Amino acid sequence: MAAKKKNFEAQLKRLQAIVESLETGELALEKSVALYKEGMTLSKECRTQLENARNEIRLFTEEGEVPFEEETAAATTAD
Repeated sequence: MAAKKKNFEAQLKRLQAIVESLETGELALEKSVALYKEGMTLSKECRTQLENARNEIRLFTEEGEVPFEEETAAATTAD
């Protein structure tokens, strides 16, 4: 894999392609094992990125950041 980290969407797209390939059942054993390993690595990386995003959102929420919906509702009721 390239030194530059792929973005989440690209990793997820590749993971979906791997799953589709494995589900066909038409691959040689060696190719299936290689794709399985790649898929597991991508799955772990995607999970880590999602967890990091959740933590970042949680951090903003804990620091008192108000979600957009609440700000919009408050502005609407003030009219």
